[in-house]
Amino acid sequence: MRPRHALMLIVALISATSLADQAKKKTWDFAMDEPGKIAKGFTNEVGRWEVAKDGDNQVLAQKAKSEDAVFNVTLVEGTSYKDLDLSVKLKAVAGDIDRGGGVVWRAKDAKNYYIARYNPLEDNFRVYKVQDGKRTQFQSAKIPGDEKWHTLRVTMSGTKIACYLDGQKHLEVDDTTFSEAGKIGLWSKA
Repeated sequence: MRPRHALMLIVALISATSLADQAKKKTWDFAMDEPGKIAKGFTNEVGRWEVAKDGDNQVLAQKAKSEDAVFNVTLVEGTSYKDLDLSVKLKAVAGDIDRGGGVVWRAKDAKNYYIARYNPLEDNFRVYKVQDGKRTQFQSAKIPGDEKWHTLRVTMSGTKIACYLDGQKHLEVDDTTFSEAGKIGLWSKA
């Protein structure tokens, strides 16, 4: 297994809304966070997540050099969502074998959650569950890759999951694995 390059994924903005209370939208940006440190309210579960500069913006970056089988995860402290509308603005910037990045939700911990991720190196957008650290793919859509900013959005109501990339729905899943509310966060492979 080869290590990957650092700075795999950068995130400019993450927002979540509980579907039960559409009026309460929570947005995280990183403008007030200190570069070189983890963003306030985020955890370094797996990998090395820290605030970095991207031009004039401050972003949350995953900078660990990880082995192929490692899934880098940061969770947002104090979050607990069951039915939600979650989105992130992300850009993959490096990686020789993988450049996947996305969002996690209904997370119990760093080894149990749902994940939707875009990988421009593989030209795909996928949705998975990670249970006891084992990743299982539900669906995949072929999408041409690039290193531009993209908006990845997930909605989940009950057992129904819908995943969007740049406003277009590509994936739909019905699953009962994680039926309780859980944390939200970010994910990167490699």
